[in-house]
Amino acid sequence: MKNKIINIPVSVLLLILSFYTLPAQSTDQCIKCHLDLDDTHAKLFKTDVHFTKGISCAGCHGGDATIDDMDVAMSKEKGFIGVPSRVNRFQVCINCHADENKMKRFGSNIPTDQYEKLKSSVHFQQSFNDQGPLADCVTCHSVHDIKNVKDPTSKVYPTKITELCGSCHSSAEFMKQYNPALPVDQVSKYKTSVHGHLNAKGDPNAAECASCHGSHEIQPVKDSRSLVYATNIPSVCSKCHSDAKLMAAYKIPTDQYEKYVKSVHGIALLEKGDLSSPSCNDCHGNHGAVPPGVESISKVCGTCHVLNMELFEQSPHKKAFDEHNYPECESCHSNHLVEPATDAMVGTQKPAVCVNCHSTEVNSKGYIVAGKMKSLIDSLKTEDSETKNILDKAGQKGMDVSDATFSLKDVRQVLIQSRTTIHAFNLDKFKEQIDEGFTIVNKAKINGEEAISDYYFRRIGLGFSTVIVTLLVIGLYIKLKKVEKKS
Repeated sequence: MKNKIINIPVSVLLLILSFYTLPAQSTDQCIKCHLDLDDTHAKLFKTDVHFTKGISCAGCHGGDATIDDMDVAMSKEKGFIGVPSRVNRFQVCINCHADENKMKRFGSNIPTDQYEKLKSSVHFQQSFNDQGPLADCVTCHSVHDIKNVKDPTSKVYPTKITELCGSCHSSAEFMKQYNPALPVDQVSKYKTSVHGHLNAKGDPNAAECASCHGSHEIQPVKDSRSLVYATNIPSVCSKCHSDAKLMAAYKIPTDQYEKYVKSVHGIALLEKGDLSSPSCNDCHGNHGAVPPGVESISKVCGTCHVLNMELFEQSPHKKAFDEHNYPECESCHSNHLVEPATDAMVGTQKPAVCVNCHSTEVNSKGYIVAGKMKSLIDSLKTEDSETKNILDKAGQKGMDVSDATFSLKDVRQVLIQSRTTIHAFNLDKFKEQIDEGFTIVNKAKINGEEAISDYYFRRIGLGFSTVIVTLLVIGLYIKLKKVEKKS
C-alpha cells in the first residue's frame, strides 16, 4: 500500500478520528498486509504499546482494518486519513490521551492533562517554517515504536532522556533558529555531573532533564511557572533530596532543604523574593551539578562574596585550612544552613566560631587576635551609641547638630567594611579600617558636647542679662518716682 499524506482540518480530524480496536476473533488486515510487504513501520508497530493494547493501524490512520479489500478499507467513507500532517498530527494522540473515558477503556490510568500542559509550554510554539508546534507528541515519544515510559527501551525512559533532549538542544544549527543565546552544551555538562555519571551507569533514579524541567509543561527558565525558576528550584531538588528512602542508596543526608529554608539565603529567596539570592544550582551547578570540593568552596561562595574570598586567600587561615583539608567558608558559616553573619561570631566567647579552633592553650595567637577584634567592634558600637545619645540631647535643646548626626552614618559603613576585613585575619589591617570609625565618632561627640555646653552657656548668659535688665528697670522706676515727688 502506498502511504498518502493528507492535510486535514482539525474539526474533520476530531470528527472522524478515533482509536479502532479489533474484536479478538478479527484479523488486523492493515498490519498483515504491511508485514507481508516487509514494511519497516509495521515491524516496529508490533513492538508498540498501542499494538499490545489491541489498537489497530486504523486507530491513527483511519479506515477499516477488518476489511481485506484495500480500496474499501482505505476509502474516505471508512474514515481513512492516511499519514497525519506534521502540522496537526498531535490531534490524533489527544483524541484518546485527552479523554479520560477512552483511556480507562484501554485499562490506562495515565494522566489525561498532557495536552493542556503541552499547549502552554515553550515547545508548543510554532516552528520557524509553520509546520506545526516546535515539538509535539511524536517528537519525543516516536510514532510506530512507542513504548511505555517505564520500559527501558522507551525514548523517554530516564536513561534515554538526555539523548532525546540533546537531539535538539545540542544542535547549534537547530537552536539558533529559536534562541541563539541558549547554550548547546547542557548535555555535555550533564555527563560530567553526579547525576550524569549515575544515569550513564543505568540508574533510572538519577535526575535527568525531565526530572528538573518537567516533561509536557516545560516553560522558559525566566517564567515564574517554570520548575527551574529561581524560587522553584529548592522544592524541585527537594523532591529527591528530601526523600530518605531514595537517598539511602546514595548515603546522602536529606535535611538540606529543611536547613536551606531557614538560612539567610533561603529566607531572602523564598520569603523576600530576592532572585539574586543563591539557590541549590548557584552553588552546586545545574546541568553539571556536583558537590563543591573542599578546595573550591571559597570559589563557589566567592562568585557573590568576591572581596571576602580575596581577603581570606591572603590570610594565615588559607594555608592552615589547606594543610588540614578544611572547607573554607563552610567551616565558619556552614553550607545549607548559612545564618546571618553577626558580631557574635567573632571573639573568645561562645557562640564565636573562633573558639572552635583557638584557645589560650591551642593556637593562642589567633585567640588573642580574635579577642582584640571583637573588643574593637564592641567599643566602636558603644561609642557610636553614646554619641548618638549626646547628639539627641543637643537636638532636643534646639541646637543644630545635623552635620554631626549625619556624619555618624559613615560609622555604619566602617563597621560593614571592618566586618569584611575580618576575613583577612590581620589585626593591623583591621585596626586601620576600624580606626576611621573612632575618628568619626570622636569628632561627632565633641561637636555634640560643645553644642550642649554652648546651650548652657547661653542659658547662663541669658539669666545674667535678665537680672541686669530687671535691676536697671527697677532703678529707672525708682528714679522716676523721685523726680515726680520733687515736681
